[in-house]
Amino acid sequence: MPATTDSVESGLTAEQYRQKMQRRKAVQEERLKASNREKGLIIVNTGNGKGKTTAALGMVMRSLGHGYRVGIVQFIKGAWEPAEKAVLNQWSQQLEFFAMGEGFTWETQDRDRDTQKALEAWQKGLEFLHQPEYKLVLLDEINVAMKLGYLPVETVLAGLDQKPEDTHAILTGRGAPDALIDRADLVTEMRLVKHPFREQGVKAQPGIEY
Repeated sequence: MPATTDSVESGLTAEQYRQKMQRRKAVQEERLKASNREKGLIIVNTGNGKGKTTAALGMVMRSLGHGYRVGIVQFIKGAWEPAEKAVLNQWSQQLEFFAMGEGFTWETQDRDRDTQKALEAWQKGLEFLHQPEYKLVLLDEINVAMKLGYLPVETVLAGLDQKPEDTHAILTGRGAPDALIDRADLVTEMRLVKHPFREQGVKAQPGIEY
């Protein structure tokens, strides 16, 4: 088995380790010097693994902590009343939260209505993206709406082109289209390794899934 980075570094002498870390520090400092731009990012959280929305909400919390205004539009899962919304309501002066879907597609079973709700959610998202006072806009599960054909990816890309230069946009959900991934500045793919629902029949639980 190949040696891991940790095992290799643990075999170094104290002086070798110090020199290695000095070189690493110098590299990082050079990278920091070269990275002097600021811009509003297009961020995509996708993949079959759990945690896409949770990671996005972590960025929401950071933005709120800096005093920024944030807009959230929730596609698909809008029939749920997530606990996150109850917590985030404490920042009502900075945050607007719209849950505009009606639940998972296998529950609604009405493609025309699902499409209409997705389009309505997108219009609300555009309202946030067009207002420069919103520093961060979270479009939760919008990737699923595009994957299922409720919302053309070209429409979403055109809307993102209209956002202010310093506004960040986060788009979550599995199945993010390639065109969006190509346009995005930061893309994270959550990979499913194990899930208690599949392997153990453990149901969704408060505090973990909702």
